[in-house]
Amino acid sequence: MRSFVAAYEMETPSDLSAALERLSREPGDWKPFAGGTDLMVLLEAGKLAHRRFVNIWNLEELRRIEVTPGHITVGSLVTYTQVRGHETLSREFSLLARAAAETGGIATQNRGTLGGNIANASPAADSPPALLAYDAQIELLSTSGSRWLPYRSFHTGYKKMNMRPGELIRAIRLPRATDGWKHYYRKVGTRRAQAISKVCFAAAGRLEDGRIADVRIALGSVAPVPLRAVETETLLRGEKLASAALPAAQAALAGEIAPIDDMRSTARYRRRVAQNLLAEFLEVLAG
Repeated sequence: MRSFVAAYEMETPSDLSAALERLSREPGDWKPFAGGTDLMVLLEAGKLAHRRFVNIWNLEELRRIEVTPGHITVGSLVTYTQVRGHETLSREFSLLARAAAETGGIATQNRGTLGGNIANASPAADSPPALLAYDAQIELLSTSGSRWLPYRSFHTGYKKMNMRPGELIRAIRLPRATDGWKHYYRKVGTRRAQAISKVCFAAAGRLEDGRIADVRIALGSVAPVPLRAVETETLLRGEKLASAALPAAQAALAGEIAPIDDMRSTARYRRRVAQNLLAEFLEVLAG
């Protein structure tokens, strides 16, 4: 079953201001349409429920990558291919570059955008765990102005987001504080490429005098939203990288996640894999 294309509306504004004006005029009635890598799949399957879209693909204001001494700010329309090809992002934020490389095939990476991956709000998306591990912030823009919020507070439930009517994602900001950190990213799926993850694990940490001075752990496909494993992080901070710390950390992680049985995997498998990936990350951290 396919959607009836004539039943849909799409407008292409001339600039960002015009796009925001259209979104605000009838709040909630119009939604942004960027690369379309998720929405076109729903359209083809006859499952695209929303009918009115604002095409923002050509808005250059949302395509910039800005590098300052303290942050890198990535526009919401930056594609996965651009993320992979950006020298500073690839060097300092390797988790995000790795996630971009494992999202779909080349065609999807050329068209899919970082903002679209966030706004699609799938708990199985590849880039959100990396953004959580890097303490990203997100900028939401409307005709009322701009507001920033921590990315970890953006997803409030399955397919639910901390967005007001008329807002769109303008940018994602990453603090450049990764010196001395080790990075670990692993996506577990049915295939090595072009597969939706069964478990996605992104983590970063640094040691001081043989102890874990700081650590960040984030996962996808194990809860209704991309998840930051705060309790597991707290347990690990200050600990020596000894085998005695691992069972307690794995138990804490198992209690934080909430995997389900679905067509791709089982809850039991996801929980066990998440614990194994934690062990592998700690081995990488030990180096």
